[in-house]
Amino acid sequence: MTLEFPALLRLIDERSTAFRAAIASAPSLDAQVPTCPEWTLFDLAQHIGEGRRDWAATVAAGPAPAKSAAEGASAAPREREALLAWLSESTDQLVDALRKAGPDRGCWSWWETLQSPHTTGAVARHQLQQMAVHTYDAQITVGTPQPLPVEVALDGVEEFLSTCVATTSAWPHKPAAIDFHASEGRSWRLSLSADGARTVRLPEPGTLPATAAGQEPDAAPASLSARGTANELVLILHNRIPIDSLELDGDRRVFEQLSAWDPGE
Repeated sequence: MTLEFPALLRLIDERSTAFRAAIASAPSLDAQVPTCPEWTLFDLAQHIGEGRRDWAATVAAGPAPAKSAAEGASAAPREREALLAWLSESTDQLVDALRKAGPDRGCWSWWETLQSPHTTGAVARHQLQQMAVHTYDAQITVGTPQPLPVEVALDGVEEFLSTCVATTSAWPHKPAAIDFHASEGRSWRLSLSADGARTVRLPEPGTLPATAAGQEPDAAPASLSARGTANELVLILHNRIPIDSLELDGDRRVFEQLSAWDPGE
């Protein structure tokens, strides 16, 4: 099961608080973010604030794309205390919009409606992961990186695979499957073929997923199995740490092909 909607809202607020704590402790907002080298810490904070305000407007607009909330809005303040207050307000706008809409309302989103729906619940789920990974970015910049909370990381692996990877665009390489095993006891299989990319959760260790509802289990071995903590899996999927951080079994070139794949091309 994925996280329940109230838990998503609580954790968005919690990760946002942790993000602001990193900003508050930074010796300088001009520090380069090692995991986003084109950005300073101020740039990252600006991205977080403007992005949450944009998504708050998107949620409020429903299924139709909303005009960017950043258009015509005041820029992120450079003074630290004002910036922290602006970031807090940005989070409040997002969480309030999500709470008012509820989890089942239709909402515009950029991903394919394949495994993640276009609903406020799916947006909340994705927003939590954005906040969690960018909080890690801020923390590593100030020298205090912390693992993602386990419940966030476990949901984050599945959210990334079902939102950022799932597609009907044809996989341009030999059909492959990657099994992701979190040491916390949850596993997933990503299948890549001419039909696109889909993910299923392995119901328990040592079992194989069904290819689709009502079909026989897919007995083919994985091209690559990757094992690590859920935190490591999430950070690798988001290109924050190298794949060598995991225990790998199989053809690692498949993961390299996945990282380089742009289904829109």
